[in-house]
Amino acid sequence: MALHAVGRGADLVKAARARLAAQQLADGRVCLSPQHPDTFWLTPLAILAWHQDPDYREAQARASRFLLNSTGRHWLRRTDAPFEHDSALRGWPWIAETHSWVEPTSLAVLALRITGWGEHERVKEAVRLLLDRQLPKGGWNYGNTKIFGQELFPFPESTGLVLNALRGMAPQPQVQKSLDYLKSRVQEVRTPLALGWGLMGLASWGEEPAGVQAWISECLERQKRYGPYDTASLSLLLVASRAPQGLESVFNN
Repeated sequence: MALHAVGRGADLVKAARARLAAQQLADGRVCLSPQHPDTFWLTPLAILAWHQDPDYREAQARASRFLLNSTGRHWLRRTDAPFEHDSALRGWPWIAETHSWVEPTSLAVLALRITGWGEHERVKEAVRLLLDRQLPKGGWNYGNTKIFGQELFPFPESTGLVLNALRGMAPQPQVQKSLDYLKSRVQEVRTPLALGWGLMGLASWGEEPAGVQAWISECLERQKRYGPYDTASLSLLLVASRAPQGLESVFNN
């Protein structure tokens, strides 16, 4: 996606898409490896990587159908439960047969929405899950709001990812407190994951702050102190620098 965003490395993009297709199982899922079929959280990323490439239209469709027909473990919340979110709402898990969490659900919503499944009831339920997991004071973390009555803290990277997923799926007043949190927090963070997703989260709602490129440069400069970033971190920063309306805008270039 990063190379696609800058229009470079066509041969590398082609090889990467082929590698993902080779990893796809018969039911449409894409896993970390064939030996670990339960780790299907990569499936939404593969859908996005294949987007707009006619050679992988069928692979993308099979992956989308897999997501629409898969879920984690869900149950009616007991009144004495230590957590406060609605555990009956279905999103997507990191690993098969586990509970739904914010990041994999957001990635699935993003992938399905961008590929035309935004009105599917499965996606709409996942949107309700994401809104239910929003912290009372704004923002999201991995997916818990309160534990034993104590409100947990938001993460800028989780908040940015969810805001990308909810673009066009929820009215702005429902997420305004999270936008306010992120606008304040992103001015302080200079790590790739938090800054990259934070910037795209704001941009997806037309709230991209001034100085984006300077902040990304500051983040890159920190490699001199902390060592080189991995490829995923650098890719995220590159995408954020080319996504003026959030992640979805990368596919409209």
